[in-house]
Amino acid sequence: MSIPPSSRKSLVTTLVQELEGRIEDGRLKPGDRLPSEAVLAISAGVSRTVVREAVASLKAAGLIETRQGSGAFVLEAPKKQVFLGGIERATVEDILSVLELRLAVEVECAALAAARRTDEDIAALDRAIAAMSASDSFSDAGVSADLAFHHALARATGNAYFVEFLKYLGEFAVPRRHMVGRTKNLGDVGAYMAMVDAEHRAIRNAVAAQDSALAAAAMRGHLAGSRARYSTLIKAGSAAT
Repeated sequence: MSIPPSSRKSLVTTLVQELEGRIEDGRLKPGDRLPSEAVLAISAGVSRTVVREAVASLKAAGLIETRQGSGAFVLEAPKKQVFLGGIERATVEDILSVLELRLAVEVECAALAAARRTDEDIAALDRAIAAMSASDSFSDAGVSADLAFHHALARATGNAYFVEFLKYLGEFAVPRRHMVGRTKNLGDVGAYMAMVDAEHRAIRNAVAAQDSALAAAAMRGHLAGSRARYSTLIKAGSAAT
């Protein structure tokens, strides 16, 4: 019996999101070869047709390239430029505006993630939290781990547009590294990151408990807290010109 097109499309979307997740959290790095078509079909429990369509989607998105006779390989992620003209030139006011936008989107994202999450989604959140704890918070690795947490949460919704929204924002979603050297005083960095870690764990625990209301409240507290911290920099006259 053939699989209806709508069902195949759902299988393709699920596989694409799984492979995107592996790329975003570093399990598949630039230059790595994707598992073979046969291996992906068996591990995902889908047909080779589904695998081929998923690979074609990843290729169209610029995440992988296919090489004749060699397979599919992960590409280096392109630098994201958004409507603000790039975070390198962003002001603290720009960052506050993006945080307001994120509040409007990611609070609902957290609620949906709690309602729809899988055990693998929780594992992805845990990996991101562990990576943040093991990294210098202002390093590329620390920022990537923070981004991976929010991307894992977005994937848990099952709605690819939440993931695309965060990809579009790029490092505007985690702007702290770009504040180094642009403010007179970032305060106690250790205390700041301990607070961020606690906020992330609160979101993770609410999602794991499948408590949508608590997850939304935890995300609102996290983003509102970030906005308040950056707002303090402006009021103190610490923002760079």
